[in-house]
Amino acid sequence: MSESKSGAQAFGQTSGQAQAAQIVEFDVVVVGSGGGGMLAACRAADQGLSVVVLEKSGQYGGTTAVSGGGIWIPLNHHIEEAGGKDSYDAALTYLEACTQGLSSPQRLRAYLEQAPRMLRYLEERTRVRYYSLPRYADYFQRLPGAMPGYRALDPMPFDGAALGDEFKRLRPPSPGTLVGGRVAVTSAEAHTMWTRSRGWLGVTVRQFARYWLDLGWRHKTPRDKRLTLGNALAGGLRHAMLERKIPLWLDTALNDLIVEDGPKGQRVAGVEATREGRPLSVRARRGVILAAGGFERNQAMREQYLPRPTQAEWSATPPNNTGDAIRAAQRLGAALDLMSHVWGAPTVHVVGEEKQRAIFIERAAPGCMVVNGKGRRFVNEAAPYSEFVPAMYRDHERTGCSVPAWMVFDATFRHKFACGPILPGSVMPDHRIPAAFRSLLVRADTLEALAAKTGIDGAGLATTAARMNEYAATGVDTEFGKGDNVFDTYYGDPSTKPNPCLAPIDRAPFYAVRIDAGDIGTKGGLLTDERARVLREDGSCIEGLFAIGNTSASVMGTSYPGAGSTIGPAMTFGFIAADTLASEVAVRSQEPERATAAA
Repeated sequence: MSESKSGAQAFGQTSGQAQAAQIVEFDVVVVGSGGGGMLAACRAADQGLSVVVLEKSGQYGGTTAVSGGGIWIPLNHHIEEAGGKDSYDAALTYLEACTQGLSSPQRLRAYLEQAPRMLRYLEERTRVRYYSLPRYADYFQRLPGAMPGYRALDPMPFDGAALGDEFKRLRPPSPGTLVGGRVAVTSAEAHTMWTRSRGWLGVTVRQFARYWLDLGWRHKTPRDKRLTLGNALAGGLRHAMLERKIPLWLDTALNDLIVEDGPKGQRVAGVEATREGRPLSVRARRGVILAAGGFERNQAMREQYLPRPTQAEWSATPPNNTGDAIRAAQRLGAALDLMSHVWGAPTVHVVGEEKQRAIFIERAAPGCMVVNGKGRRFVNEAAPYSEFVPAMYRDHERTGCSVPAWMVFDATFRHKFACGPILPGSVMPDHRIPAAFRSLLVRADTLEALAAKTGIDGAGLATTAARMNEYAATGVDTEFGKGDNVFDTYYGDPSTKPNPCLAPIDRAPFYAVRIDAGDIGTKGGLLTDERARVLREDGSCIEGLFAIGNTSASVMGTSYPGAGSTIGPAMTFGFIAADTLASEVAVRSQEPERATAAA
């Protein structure tokens, strides 16, 4: 028998906890219950492997559950169904232009080849279903190979009642994705309602009526049983795990990795964990898949790796994403990459909530601008959220006053559009704003008074507002090009002419909302190959160790090609990792036959 030891012991430390731990064994141990982790578990089980999923918190779903749940999959089979057309060469050209050599060609090709297979598997073997969004454009329309839509997919609603008692353990959706803080809607429904497209009132009335008339469910919980967005994906995958009888252990935190000395050298053979306060050794006969998210909630790691200023409290992710899996693999010599980057998203603080709310679509609406402390714009407000935060830091390096920034708008914008948790003034006038939201909104009768209240330079703010009014009249933003491409205009106001993203900022009162340099996760992590195997600095693989999702360095490099560029790769490389482990089992099972034949 081989000798086993934890990663800490391998470096000359002792672990009394490991010695006293209960020992259990599976073929595969998955750490983390987000979309990537649960998909990997289901795929491994379908390949005949025994699997357990460990989740640090008391709720499953991870960051996936609070996300939009979208996946960005070029060449997906729904594109032609929706009337579009994609090609491998165009998709690869676009990905190469986005990633600029910061992701290996092997990983990019693996993604393009395996992501459509993963999607077909997901829809054929689970209840999760997706549909293509023909008008949701790739984020960088000026790059070669970009498409004006189709590659981004939205999950169809999932009936939470199918989960039984597991419904209450599903991490709730972000409040910002619920209409009125209660009613779940799909991405397409949200777009119809936001832009007041044809039928928007009917969509709104139907969803509110459905929610409130479900009296039996209302007696059980205020949560909507119609799961959408990330909750639909997480709920659907949990249901698939239940069908396969895959154990999910909540309140089980990773402490370290177990290393085994064998005939081929060291390999990861399991994890040391703490389950409900008790030590536990979970052996992995075949391998460990780390799918535990990033390090955005670890202040020390943020200060070590990310641009400053940086605060864990600015993140829009669950509070348990503290980089445990990344640090455990580091202790075994794993290589890191992209550690100074995040999946950036501007966020706002809401009193009493565990995480900040991301400002995704409001910035594209006409009649608002985002300025620094000097009152100057520094970015196209409608730009992809992943580009917005880097722009904040670039300007902050020059001016020292862009983190935080301020979103400024007037009474017309306030009447028509929501901003963070505050609904449009037409349905939530200022005097009806809930107490928890009031500190978010700064109001004044003039731009000069607004500048005084926020600390923004008054002259700069007045000049910038005057320029925005000129751009609204001409329809052309000569500084940053707001509204000059189909991505920008997707969440613009079709009734606003000539540019659906530009309107005057000239009607009192005026408002400002503080914008923090937030995120929806960190982008950097463990360096992996095209089979999701964790690599050392010398390029060799750490046998038995895989990493996916935000625990790994993003296959997308520093870029974000389209909506769903986080979850799509997480599930795809989870799929690949499971197949790799299954193929290794098949190879090993044939070794005795080969030996007999040779003899």
